[in-house]
Amino acid sequence: MPNVPKTELADGISISQVIKGCWQLSGGHGGERDSDRTSGNAAIEDFKPFVQAGITTFDTADIYGPSESIIGEYLRESGDRGNVQVLTKFCCFGRDMQTADSGVQNSLRSLGVDKLDLVQFYWHDYGVEKYVGAAQRLAELQGAGLIRHVGVTNFDTPRLSEIVDAGVPVVSNQVQYSLLDRRPENLMVPYCQEHGIKLLPYGTVAGGFLSERYLGLPASKVRADTYSKSKYASVISQSGGWDWFQSLLRELDGVARKHGADIATVSSRWVLDQPQVAGVIVGARNARHVAQHQKLFEFKLDGEDRGRIDAVLERARRPQSDCYSWERGGSWL
Repeated sequence: MPNVPKTELADGISISQVIKGCWQLSGGHGGERDSDRTSGNAAIEDFKPFVQAGITTFDTADIYGPSESIIGEYLRESGDRGNVQVLTKFCCFGRDMQTADSGVQNSLRSLGVDKLDLVQFYWHDYGVEKYVGAAQRLAELQGAGLIRHVGVTNFDTPRLSEIVDAGVPVVSNQVQYSLLDRRPENLMVPYCQEHGIKLLPYGTVAGGFLSERYLGLPASKVRADTYSKSKYASVISQSGGWDWFQSLLRELDGVARKHGADIATVSSRWVLDQPQVAGVIVGARNARHVAQHQKLFEFKLDGEDRGRIDAVLERARRPQSDCYSWERGGSWL
């Protein structure tokens, strides 16, 4: 299987085009006991197969429980710091928010590094209009040598524009982007093309819905028993409903069979091919799917494949809203 290739995110930092998402290390995501490698030594050991396959970039956050500490322990034990890129976050919720200084210092300490590769800034409540100042402080910490690059996550286009106009050198925006959620195409992609900002999509397989497991399954048999499933079930409802979703799965299955792949891999390949996308973030409870991620680079979607997929997408209810506005209480359409 081919190693996962790298791409330049910004000057001085190249990332793997598949990024290991570490939300599953935050606790409560263990799944079945025989496959659970989300805590303790198992979680630390599980990084190695990813790195060996070329997946050298890890996405974490200051709010993902022990995930930063687990990554830090892996870096200490493996000696792989020079080969690994860690993309962390500084997340602000509500009116009682920590300062950027303490957030950055906490991440440095948890990861056991002297400089953070990328800090992705999240601001939950736009009604508290201090996000530009917080982003500017991150830029100052970058100038002080504590951060290599500043990014954002789940920002909409107007607020991202405010931050860029204030002189913050934003290199990336982590957004939800998939065949079911094409909101980035409305405003974010054109803006990022104009300003040289890369996208780091998550949700490319919609929490597992974009897989053979749901092909032909009646809606009545679907259990939205986790936050992730509930969220993406709502996205399916907004996008066109279960019958439309089944038509999408059938076409994806045909494309996957043609290439000796599976639906999830085709879905992620589609996102990876979109403008400004530097890499896709894939959540992983264990290393069992590493070969599936490598498969992304054994084939390309041709004109026939894209035509089959586009024909289904044209029948979808196309969202008109901006990135993450629906999650903040806005409209999907």
